Amino acid sequence: MSTLTLEILGTGCKKCQQLEANAKEAVKNLNLTAEINHITDTIEIATRGIMSTPALAINGKIVSTGKVLTSEQIQPLLQK
Repeated sequence: MSTLTLEILGTGCKKCQQLEANAKEAVKNLNLTAEINHITDTIEIATRGIMSTPALAINGKIVSTGKVLTSEQIQPLLQK
């Protein structure tokens, strides 16, 4: 299995930080290896078509925008 790449897109607010923590917890709970990046550059975020943050991308695909997913909500997305 290839390494997962998760990206948290947001300016670094509390919601963005919580989404990142939840993503890390989901990866840990599933015993996966993943690279987790936090993208705070507003131009990069806008270039990707994100109008509402925080957003979560898995392997380059945006899977959520504008909400803080729980670890339990992220886990099934990692198993696809």
